[in-house]
Amino acid sequence: MRNFDLTPLYRATVGFDQIADLMDRALSSDVGQNTYPPYNIEKTADDAWRISIAVAGFAENDLAIEVKDRSLQVTARKAEDDTERKFLHRGIATRAFERRFHLADHVRVTGASHENGMLHIDLVREVPEALKPRRIKIASAGKTAANLVEAKSVN
Repeated sequence: MRNFDLTPLYRATVGFDQIADLMDRALSSDVGQNTYPPYNIEKTADDAWRISIAVAGFAENDLAIEVKDRSLQVTARKAEDDTERKFLHRGIATRAFERRFHLADHVRVTGASHENGMLHIDLVREVPEALKPRRIKIASAGKTAANLVEAKSVN
């Protein structure tokens, strides 16, 4: 696999650090990356998503969800059983895991639920009012000349 050095991109651009970081993460991830536990990402509205993670065998107190630095981290640690159980076949994996999702700007977690062996995490994008597009009214040339005030020097 090829390795790309993105250092020139960092030196030649200002304010595009997030794009370079995203490319760096995408290019550095292994093809054989861990796929446990399986998950779905679905779009529930124009600016809303839901991440569903299969967490069969885990109770709510075994799971932890944390958002830090635009990164959503889901971890699971199974409490040790005090009873000695003997499995003839163990097909349900309850091994500890950590899954990270990188969130875009202004995306926040609105809630999480655990039902039927699935952990559902709801996300929504809330763009601040200052960043939303706004329409500027165009005045005709005759009206603007009448509304101009004579500028005076401050100094």
